[in-house]
Amino acid sequence: MTNDCIFCRIVSGDVPADVVLETDHIVAFRDLSPQAPVHVLVIPREHVEAVGTLGSEHHDLAGHLLLAAREVAEREEVHQSGFRVVANTGREGGQSVDHLHLHVLGGRPLSWPPG
Repeated sequence: MTNDCIFCRIVSGDVPADVVLETDHIVAFRDLSPQAPVHVLVIPREHVEAVGTLGSEHHDLAGHLLLAAREVAEREEVHQSGFRVVANTGREGGQSVDHLHLHVLGGRPLSWPPG
């Protein structure tokens, strides 16, 4: 955990969030600036900066993140109509918080590029 990371502070309970799903490995919560009717962030409890910093030691963690994204889609009832899972990486990739996170978006037709 890093004290200046907002997502680490959500994991620790120091910052409140509208939590959708929690496991031993991840926390999923509603985005404060939703881009779709369903917009949930799935983050690892462990501080990992981004997809670009994942290593072979994170093999299981990556699986937990994707399975949690699927479970969020089921809980939010967008698993059958369709949903998007996005991982922005780096500043030019649109990452605004340096803590690995997946966006689960759904609840309306999603255009490409997103926005």
